[in-house]
Amino acid sequence: MTMANGGEVHPSAANGGEKGGTKPFKIFVGYDPREDLAYKVCRHSILKRSSIPVEIHPIIQSDLRKSGLYWRERGKLESTEFSFSRFLTPHLADYDGWAMFVDCDFLYLADIKQLLDLVDDKYAIMCVHHDYTPKETTKMDGAVQTVYPRKNWSSMVLYNCGHPKNKVLTPEVVNTQTGAYLHRFQWLDDQEIGEVPFAWNFLEGHNKAVEGDASTLPKAIHYTRGGPWFDAWKNCEFADLWLDEMEEYMQDTKKSSGN
Repeated sequence: MTMANGGEVHPSAANGGEKGGTKPFKIFVGYDPREDLAYKVCRHSILKRSSIPVEIHPIIQSDLRKSGLYWRERGKLESTEFSFSRFLTPHLADYDGWAMFVDCDFLYLADIKQLLDLVDDKYAIMCVHHDYTPKETTKMDGAVQTVYPRKNWSSMVLYNCGHPKNKVLTPEVVNTQTGAYLHRFQWLDDQEIGEVPFAWNFLEGHNKAVEGDASTLPKAIHYTRGGPWFDAWKNCEFADLWLDEMEEYMQDTKKSSGN
C-alpha cells in the first residue's frame, strides 16, 4: 500500500474483497479532525456489518503532506480537509483492483458486500448520480454550502483503480487541477461513469424512503448537511440511528480496552 496512514483490516472468513478474489476490499475514508468521531462511527458501521474482508484507511491530510503526496493550499470553499485529497484513492490503492472512497459523515446500515456485488469492470468509476441542489447556505459547523453540477457524486465513489483512465489521477494532477475537473470527473467520458442505487448514498434531508418500496430504504445514510456530532444538527433526520451506533462504538471501545 502507498498509504502512509494506518488502516484497519476486518478479517472475515467470507469471500475476498476483490470480486471473485481473496484480497480485502480497500476503503478510504475522508478524515477531518473536526469530525474524528464521525470517522470512527462510520468505520464501526462498515466493519460491524461486513461479511467480506475489508481494509479501512483514513485519508489524513497532514500525513499526506508529510509523505509528499499532497501540497495544494486549502481554498476558501473547501468545507473539509479531504475535499481534494479524496481523488488520490486510485494512487493510494496502487492503481490495482476496486477500492472505495467515502466521506466520513456516512452511516452504513447494510453489508458492504452488497455494494461490491454491483461493480462492473466496464466502468472506470461507479457512484450515485444525484440530482441535488441544497436549500441551505451553510452546512456542518458553518461551512459554506456550494452548488455545482454532479454535487455529491464524489462523496462515495467505487474506483476501478486499474482502469487506464484512472491512472491520470496522479498526485501532480490532484494537487493542481481545478475543483470542476475533479468533482465532475472530467478525466472520464460520461459512459465510463457507472451508476449505483441512491440507497447507497442516501442524502439526509433530501432523499426520501417510500413506505412499501424497499429499494428506497437507506443502505448508507449520508449526513451531508451536518450530523449529530455537531450541536446544530443533533436533531437531524436519522440522528437516532447515528447516536445508537455511536453508543455501540463507545461500548465496544470500552470493552476492548478492558475498562
